[in-house]
Amino acid sequence: MSITTATLPAHVLRASDLDGGQIERLLDLADRMKREPFGHLDALPGRSVVTLFDKPSTRTRVSFAAAAYRLGMLPQVLRGDELQLGRGETIEDTARVLSGYAAAIVVRTFEQRTLERLAGAATVPVVNALTDDHHPCQALADLMTIRGHFGRLGGLRVAYVGDGNNVAHSLLEAGAAVGMDVVVACPGGYEPDPAVVAAAAAVAQASGGSIAVTGDPVAAVTGAHAVYTDVWVSMGEDDERAARQADLRGFQVGATLMAHARPEAIFLHCLPAHRGEEVSADVIDGPQSLVFEQAANRLPTEQALLLSLISRRG
Repeated sequence: MSITTATLPAHVLRASDLDGGQIERLLDLADRMKREPFGHLDALPGRSVVTLFDKPSTRTRVSFAAAAYRLGMLPQVLRGDELQLGRGETIEDTARVLSGYAAAIVVRTFEQRTLERLAGAATVPVVNALTDDHHPCQALADLMTIRGHFGRLGGLRVAYVGDGNNVAHSLLEAGAAVGMDVVVACPGGYEPDPAVVAAAAAVAQASGGSIAVTGDPVAAVTGAHAVYTDVWVSMGEDDERAARQADLRGFQVGATLMAHARPEAIFLHCLPAHRGEEVSADVIDGPQSLVFEQAANRLPTEQALLLSLISRRG
């Protein structure tokens, strides 16, 4: 039914909570669920999953609700202002209460520490659906898309161009675990967290992959199998818009930059996208772009993750 559940972590709060073997087996299950979208409707009947969103969402909100439904579960989609958190109830008490109602809790919030506090008090699996520091569910969909196109992950080169943000962090951690060569190109001041980079590099050394950070987007993209970017201005950064656009202008993924990648290279973007900023329209809407397949893969990867984590708890 799922991967070897006994080896899974209690929660998935960042991509590094999963090792390479666990990621590959989750993707195997996700592939099966994608082929048979209604083949697991009786997997978890009568159970529910709470999805708590402190940030706006399109893909994450809808894909998790659909994933829960395809497992026979009731998805309960909530905003933070709909709970007693706004009236002083602690995050720990909220976690304990929700654990009595739901088989898993999915959280999209700001601070990673908030998520960690909730997971520390919860007695059911907690899944990070995005924080300011990490986006592990996106990374699983990214790897599923890359593996589906090339048939493997180990030894492939992925170039991430732009702001070294939460998406970059999770791509570094997940790519390192499965033996990929991940290089992040960003201007000074936009580098990914050095601690994340160092930890991913250590994992990559053991898995046969590599990790690098550079200020040269051409060097990063040269020879890449996949070129990836994200928005320049994330949620909560609107007051920095003008400065960010100026600083990142030389890191747009356009046709000229893509030409340095392998001829068979694919383009990825976690969406939403701003054509004319981080990516040109001819790239994101062109034949190398797999961004909408990538978005669709959020559903089966989250379905596989929910089933495997909940099954581990019996």
